[in-house]
Amino acid sequence: MAKKAYLEITNVCNLSCSFCHGTRREPRFMTAHEFTKAAEKLRPFADYLYFHLLGEPLLHPQVGELLGIADTLGFRVNLTTNGTLLREKGDTILSSAALHKVSISLHSYEVNSLGMSLDEYLDMCFEFCKKAQSKGVVAVMRLWNKGGADSMNEKILAKMHCQFIGEWKEIYSGYKIEEYIFLEWGELFEWPDMNAPDFGAFHSCYGLRDQVGVLSDGTVVPCCLDAEGDINLGNIFEEELDDILTSQRAEALRESFRTRNITEPLCRRCGYAARFRH
Repeated sequence: MAKKAYLEITNVCNLSCSFCHGTRREPRFMTAHEFTKAAEKLRPFADYLYFHLLGEPLLHPQVGELLGIADTLGFRVNLTTNGTLLREKGDTILSSAALHKVSISLHSYEVNSLGMSLDEYLDMCFEFCKKAQSKGVVAVMRLWNKGGADSMNEKILAKMHCQFIGEWKEIYSGYKIEEYIFLEWGELFEWPDMNAPDFGAFHSCYGLRDQVGVLSDGTVVPCCLDAEGDINLGNIFEEELDDILTSQRAEALRESFRTRNITEPLCRRCGYAARFRH
């Protein structure tokens, strides 16, 4: 399994989605110098680089430059966006040879006032998907809202069927619509939060095994869901990643995942991991 590194190039977002944890951290954009330093240290660990934990990556004024740095280092970049800036920034990101996949959170429309109609929003997203397809970039349209803000799903799917007329192939996560274009289903889940209920110790996680996260200030966290940096393992701008990942706290966390005996308070409060505790 190829390992993944989540590098939060910004924690700033232009939307406020009810299903997103959000952050109390200071708004921040990672500089190109900081990005290079972090990415160089992450490269031996991971093949895939994700430009987020929180935040809208297309808001970063140097997103094209950061993709260029990632390309030089040999990363394959995955990017998740709410889609609102695809017309403005789509050509910029698609010009990078490093870009592997773009996931568009279509479920963000229902819980925000975007200043555009649903048809306008979807047309923009569909247009981008077709451009991505022409360049061999995977485009995933997400509806991660089962059991939540999903009242517009039927309208979204109807319009999608009109745009993509061929036969959709059902896969484990949704549908393969066309070559390089996918629809992905998902259920709403509770982000881990120190104020959330304790789900107990008996579950596991891929954190520190096949993934690691770096917040925009350099804080290293075990997974892509530690929105506040509650499990602060060190700072990649100041320390070597090997030292961070072999620290006493990191080793103890990795062992707790292996034995399914979670001790970190945040991990015990992870609504996503709790799905797999049995």
